[in-house]
Amino acid sequence: MEVSIILLNFLYAVGGAALTITFMLLGYKIFDKLTPFSTSEELAKKNTAVGIVVGSIFIGLGIAIGLVIGMGLN
Repeated sequence: MEVSIILLNFLYAVGGAALTITFMLLGYKIFDKLTPFSTSEELAKKNTAVGIVVGSIFIGLGIAIGLVIGMGLN
């Protein structure tokens, strides 16, 4: 296998990870703006319901972006 292909796949993976983290942060900020409460404060109070919703946002965005990146590598 050529080194250039391996390097290009590695760069795709790093770029995809950066995009995923960026979109997760953006999704969290949008969720925080849409809700009438402060998400950070509720998480600090150990509000389980808010934690589950935020976790679901991260999982959903991670799966979606991961699929897009995975399809781009093929």
